Amino acid sequence: MIKLPFKFSREYTYLALLAVILFLATVFDKKNPTLAFSDICFFINYMAAASLISYVFLPRFFYKKKYIHFIIALFLTLFVALCLEEFVLEKIFFGDSSRGKNFLGFIPTLFDVIPVISIFVGFKLGWDTQVKQSELEILNTRVAESQLQFLQSQVNPHFLFNNLNNLYSFSLENSPKTPEIILELSGLLRYMLYDCKEPWVLLEKEVDYLTNFIHLHELQLEEKGTIEFNITGNLSELRVAPLLFVVFVENSFKHSLSSMTDKIVIQIDLKIVENKLYFSCINNYSQQGNTEQLSHGIGLENVQTRLKLLYPDAHTLSIKNKENQYRVDLVLDLNAAKK
Repeated sequence: MIKLPFKFSREYTYLALLAVILFLATVFDKKNPTLAFSDICFFINYMAAASLISYVFLPRFFYKKKYIHFIIALFLTLFVALCLEEFVLEKIFFGDSSRGKNFLGFIPTLFDVIPVISIFVGFKLGWDTQVKQSELEILNTRVAESQLQFLQSQVNPHFLFNNLNNLYSFSLENSPKTPEIILELSGLLRYMLYDCKEPWVLLEKEVDYLTNFIHLHELQLEEKGTIEFNITGNLSELRVAPLLFVVFVENSFKHSLSSMTDKIVIQIDLKIVENKLYFSCINNYSQQGNTEQLSHGIGLENVQTRLKLLYPDAHTLSIKNKENQYRVDLVLDLNAAKK
């Protein structure tokens, strides 16, 4: 099997087919449609000019926005092609005829050359534009994936830092709840380290994780208030991005505990209706506490960015803070997620 020194790509295949079509159109667009060696030579002259413009001047000048250089190179190429046709090829093949002896000027010849070169160069320009667009889409996808990986990696240290602080406080008090907290924390970390490596997880596992997370914080809440976590709808076979809801739940505990010592009320609802997920998290707090910064933390900014990347045009997030109540409402279209 003979190996060619270069690999035929789809681009070269299409351009070769286009060249054949242009050649046939040029030859048979005559009163006497016959194929002669002179026709081949004239067409090779056109293709040489078109190839020079397409593969040298477009990448070196036009794509680099050196438009003046490109225009000069374009006119020089056309001028050389016209001169070759009129003063070389015409003399060689039609030297004894009136066609070879009479020079009608560059303008009539230009109308023969321009259509063939323009179609070839236009095709190459369109092809390069399509390739660049595809590369840009791939680049944007990779950037989005990298950003998501970075954002998700931020969740784990953020969560671990907060809970280790809580565990440290309980250990200083020699609380009997310390072993239970360690056990709950171990289960949560296991989920985060292993299951959350995937971009999408089963909703049932995410809800189990959220349930354990709430239970871990209930141990800290003690008799200071009440927590409700209501789940309705069929969760089976549905998938969701990991660690989206926990940021809102964690924020609600911090919000309430930092400003109130009793009568804390936290209500969390998760509902599935026709593959749409409705999540709400409501907590009360005291205006006297310093809670303003909690509403604009890194965790909230993180999850908002992740939602924009993972659920573009497929989510609605509402955060309201009024009358001593902080409320988060999130709606996800699980079918329209960017997977």
